[in-house]
Amino acid sequence: MGAGIRDDTIPYLKCRVVAGSANNQLERAEHGEALADAGILYAPDYVINAGGLINVADELQGYNPERAKARIQSIYRTLREIFHIARDRHISTAAAADAFAEERVGKIGRVRLYWVPGGRGWTKIWNRA
Repeated sequence: MGAGIRDDTIPYLKCRVVAGSANNQLERAEHGEALADAGILYAPDYVINAGGLINVADELQGYNPERAKARIQSIYRTLREIFHIARDRHISTAAAADAFAEERVGKIGRVRLYWVPGGRGWTKIWNRA
């Protein structure tokens, strides 16, 4: 269930970390700030839940469990990066995750992937617009 972290539940949390498996754990973005203010480390749900999506994406290439596991291990590195951003910029981990995602999308925004039939798979095409 989503939106479990909200105004009426935060005061009852007796934990140091929120790293749940539900999507959209925060009812509103400011709840990430409230967790940080309460001294609770928040591992953003859309980061820690990425393993399922990574695994499905690997299936599109012809499933390879070792390759999928290697890609899933990137979740740990991404979380560490988000925690460092939060610390360095003095923002919540929720805000840091959003900033990380926006910066990453900005970096790759010019690249488009197109499915090329005939076994060639995904092909990068630079968007010049």
